[in-house]
Amino acid sequence: MTTSPPAVLQEADANRQLTTLEGWRRFIDGPPKPPVLLAPGDLRRLSPDERVRYDDSRLDHHARLLVVSTSFVEKTVICGRRLVLLNRHTISARRGLIVSGLPGTGKTSAMTQLGRSHELLDRARHPNVPDRIPVLYITVPPAATPRMVAAEFARFLGLPVRARSNMTDIIEAVVGVCTDTRVGLVLVDEIHNISQTTRSGAEVSDTLKYFSERIPATFIYAGIDIENSELLAGVRGVQIAGRFTLVPTRPFPYGDKWKGLVATMEQTLLLHDHPPGSLVKLDRYLYNRIVGMIGALSHAIRGAAIDAILSGTERITQGMLRAIPLDHAAETPTPPPTKAGRR
Repeated sequence: MTTSPPAVLQEADANRQLTTLEGWRRFIDGPPKPPVLLAPGDLRRLSPDERVRYDDSRLDHHARLLVVSTSFVEKTVICGRRLVLLNRHTISARRGLIVSGLPGTGKTSAMTQLGRSHELLDRARHPNVPDRIPVLYITVPPAATPRMVAAEFARFLGLPVRARSNMTDIIEAVVGVCTDTRVGLVLVDEIHNISQTTRSGAEVSDTLKYFSERIPATFIYAGIDIENSELLAGVRGVQIAGRFTLVPTRPFPYGDKWKGLVATMEQTLLLHDHPPGSLVKLDRYLYNRIVGMIGALSHAIRGAAIDAILSGTERITQGMLRAIPLDHAAETPTPPPTKAGRR
């Protein structure tokens, strides 16, 4: 059996990353259509090799992260689209959006769906114009420096960053390409990695501000608990707070929206012996275990579906859901507030 060279594998992985232009475009084009669930008679007629390929296609389907159009996603898209229109004729001091919340509450999904909506609209308005780059997506590295952030912009655009390239060279190249390709939306994820209380963090904040002044685009930030983070500390933080609208995301409360979320995810299942509606009947159990975290809910349901195919049971039960290990935050109940906190 032959294997691909490591460089080829690394390139293939890079092409799936949202932080590269090719990876972003693959995300915009969407996942492949899900396989058709075969009728029992057709399933029995499959040869062993055909059955393996069929099951593998279903496993791949359930392995893909499902994006559900929740009210939070819709609010983020609406707010972002409004800001893009308001900034259309603004020369400086453009306003932006901060998507904030706990891990697993759908921040990145909401932000990327805003980017997808913007890019699809741009493609519809400018058909057959391949040299446009409507959206740019980066993540802020841990312990970031201004040069590292500028290099993230360049990496998305496919611009070379050499060891001898200085900040001015990188910034001018990025700004030139962004202007020529009509970048209209810049998505900056993991923004909580910036601390205004450190020198390097303050310099990174200044670099992003400089990019926002030079690139005629709307900037969208996403991060964990930004309301209480050091991003909004000091004079620079006050300036960010004065220019950015904050959209908070929280765990889902138990109710009709949660039940609808579970029902939507159940409709995506491709299992041969799963009784329709049986997952919805477990919505209270799922909520008590996951406490409203959409990321953990998706992980549990997709993981149980994969186990159902591999085990041959072809259905999801409460026991199978219980067997799926979740992230530590979802597995650890939030302690009740102390008396000192009940004011």
